[in-house]
Amino acid sequence: MNRKIGVYICHCGGNISDYVDVEKVKQAVVNDDGVFLAKTTMFACGDANQKEMVEDIRNNGLDGVIVASCSPKLHLLTFRAVSERAGLNKYNYVHANIREQVSWAHSDNKAGATDKAIQIVKSAIAKVRLAEPLMPFRFPAVKAVAIAGGGISGMRAALGLSDMGCPVYLIEKSPFFGGRTSQWDVLYTSGQTGGQMVSELYGELLKRENVKLLTGAEIISGSGNIGDFKLKVRVTPRYVPENCNGDKLNESIAACPVELPDEFNFNLTKRKAIYRNHPGQFPQTAVIDMTSCTRCGECEKICPEIDLSQEEEIIDINAGSVLVATGFDPYTPADGEFGYGLSDRVITLPEFKRLIELNDSGLVHKGRRVRKIAYIYCVGSRQPEGDNKYCSRYCCTSVIHSAIQAKKKFGDITGYHFTRGIRTYGKQELLYAESLKGGEIYLQSYEDDPPVVEVNENSLKVRINDILTGIREVSVEPDLVVLVTGMVPRADNSVGALFKLPKGRDSFFNEIHMKLRPVETVIDGIIICGACQGPKNITESVNSALSAAVKSFSLVNRGELEMEPIVATIDEETCEWCGACYEACPFDAIRKTVKGTREIAEINNSVCKGCGICLPVCPVDAIELTAYSNREIESMIDALAGSYPIMTTK
Repeated sequence: MNRKIGVYICHCGGNISDYVDVEKVKQAVVNDDGVFLAKTTMFACGDANQKEMVEDIRNNGLDGVIVASCSPKLHLLTFRAVSERAGLNKYNYVHANIREQVSWAHSDNKAGATDKAIQIVKSAIAKVRLAEPLMPFRFPAVKAVAIAGGGISGMRAALGLSDMGCPVYLIEKSPFFGGRTSQWDVLYTSGQTGGQMVSELYGELLKRENVKLLTGAEIISGSGNIGDFKLKVRVTPRYVPENCNGDKLNESIAACPVELPDEFNFNLTKRKAIYRNHPGQFPQTAVIDMTSCTRCGECEKICPEIDLSQEEEIIDINAGSVLVATGFDPYTPADGEFGYGLSDRVITLPEFKRLIELNDSGLVHKGRRVRKIAYIYCVGSRQPEGDNKYCSRYCCTSVIHSAIQAKKKFGDITGYHFTRGIRTYGKQELLYAESLKGGEIYLQSYEDDPPVVEVNENSLKVRINDILTGIREVSVEPDLVVLVTGMVPRADNSVGALFKLPKGRDSFFNEIHMKLRPVETVIDGIIICGACQGPKNITESVNSALSAAVKSFSLVNRGELEMEPIVATIDEETCEWCGACYEACPFDAIRKTVKGTREIAEINNSVCKGCGICLPVCPVDAIELTAYSNREIESMIDALAGSYPIMTTK
């Protein structure tokens, strides 16, 4: 079939034309078979050029278009939309990257870069000659979203989805909603406590008829795909009814013989196996920790409504999208790290924040009055030796704010801050200024020369080679050492493992692109937000949650999904089912099926990402990729290898 192809070569405002002779590229391809017109343009993505392209396609009856410009990650969708507006099937558009792959990569060799650009454009022409119109696949989508995680991000995402009219299942593994935020007292910059913020969100959730709240709930299995996820959720009962409260509940708790460290207070206090929520945790009802309960029955004697015979329940949830907001864990220092574990006077920042909340008349720790505190920054972050190379970002602000709060509440506190440089970004810089005016003392070391904590029988000493005083050794003997610990991924990664969520180098869940697709994962329909994808403060987590809510809603709102038609296809006559493609596929898009008397592979089009990993492992070449068939790829290779000299370098 004779093609009428339009080729547009972009200057990119000089990003390309400063290193590639775009006019020479145009002249090299203008007479190629099928090329009807070839143009250069200063900004191909500009509105004026897009309008011109639409007119060219309509007026000339073009049935293939190429734009040679920047990365397809930026503007592939832009020019596909242009093609559609002009009445051309968008899959008859081919994008040629001559910026990242040519001008930026070979800025020191203009002649060679021009040669390479010509080769790339010619290969795109070869591909578009064979391109066929394709129609997207359409699938029904369940209009509901399941959210894993009932912390601040999950709760805010649930409210956002509810406001858009989308049914929501909010699934929290612990007995209470609130997450980490419920553990914090006064927050910067709102002045609210964490409990007040959680209380407001929870109160709003209770008003929504389209939000189902599940506590003690864990997703134990998941199947299906975008638009139709089938989840099994195990729900652990509370064992304590709401009508068991007041004095009766207090007596039941007092009667319980089991006492264990209270994880809400980072083990600074104790709780019973039957316990009520802390302020800031919801619902405001008690629960029994059955992993610690001895079933002695003492609580049942006082409150007969308590029922220890209740059993776990498995419920089925059908959702079009799953939003993961599982949060973070505070870093736990290794034994001996800055004296941690060697002295009970070395604690972490989360413990210190709870310590401030638990004390009233004076700051007391382990029976000792605390007046002098050493804060050691970047513990578990920016590690010279260790896995956590990243900055946790929130820690500087958090510890400075906590130090100010401690001084305001207890008065006679002197703080020594052992830093590697302060990172209170944005408006948080005002907090740093307030701390300096309040008399807090800041010292700074190089990253490879951190402070040293000396633990003696009855004393602590912290030494630093202080940059700010010309590498002078400064030492302090504090009453308490606070290790300013960063964020690390949740130790419980069951949800991530269940959905095979990819992780970045920092081991947090990885989005596709931090700017262009900041809450999407490579698993279609699985959205992430909040601190499960990297260190974030509350404001950033809430913004992330709102973005995730909008994205999830966009997937399920219409009740129908439109998916890319670029998927693997099976030649049923050739396939002999050996399982190699099934083992290679990272998305579980291939399954075995029976056609007549033969076992062959079958592609689940709603899951297949068109990555092509299955193609080279097939021993009988029974798999092809739509829009990237052997014929198309071979024609591109021929164009690259035979149509123009191979690029030379200086």
